Amino acid sequence: MKRMSFVSIPHTSQRYDTVGDYQDAHGCTLFTISEMPDERYEHLVALHELVEKILVTARGVSDESIDQFDTAYEAARLPDNDSEPGDEPTAPYHREHQFATRLERMLAEELGIDWEHYDTTVLGLSK
Repeated sequence: MKRMSFVSIPHTSQRYDTVGDYQDAHGCTLFTISEMPDERYEHLVALHELVEKILVTARGVSDESIDQFDTAYEAARLPDNDSEPGDEPTAPYHREHQFATRLERMLAEELGIDWEHYDTTVLGLSK
């Protein structure tokens, strides 16, 4: 298994406007998760990113295609649109993103986290 590292960083330090990111470098997958007031929220994002990365790797979806899609999606984003790029059916990782979101929701429920509050917190980082 490739070495993996998870780190929480200020939201403004992400490569682009996202709460969770992953990239491969020097034989390691680095996961960067935006800092949030509740560490459990960071764990939910980390789980989502890990599951998504496992699936895209297994299915041959390149990080480059994901980065290109996300960057273009964010550049074209309208001010009132708060959707995630992976929710777009044309995203190269749409299926993987949807599965990761289902697991993220299941873990949130097990942790007793109100999904609406969590989602509002995550979306609030971009405003």
